[in-house]
Amino acid sequence: MTKFQTYGLWALKGLAGAAFLAAGLAKLAGAAMMVATFDAIGAGQWFRYLTGAIEVAGAVLLFVPGLQALGAAALAATMVGAILAHLLVLGPSALPAAVLLAVTATILWAHRAQLPGRG
Repeated sequence: MTKFQTYGLWALKGLAGAAFLAAGLAKLAGAAMMVATFDAIGAGQWFRYLTGAIEVAGAVLLFVPGLQALGAAALAATMVGAILAHLLVLGPSALPAAVLLAVTATILWAHRAQLPGRG
């Protein structure tokens, strides 16, 4: 990996980590917007807590050696769910979730050697 790629990956992890940490903590803290969003989805507030916990844990795992792929995979899967929620229930735009999916997928690709059967 070149120096440019290394720094770029760190930048992506920093941006994703900050975004998911902030979003996850807002969900766990019960921010009014998050409560309303999960009411609209209709899965119950337990799902808000689960999603917040996954986002916070995933953000932390992006920086834990050997576990970056796990964190990126969990966050990418969460963004697939977010995109579906926006397209099917919430509207109007799934673009922010799609951008975060692209970022987490890039991080996952960079750490693909950590995946089972790849090491």
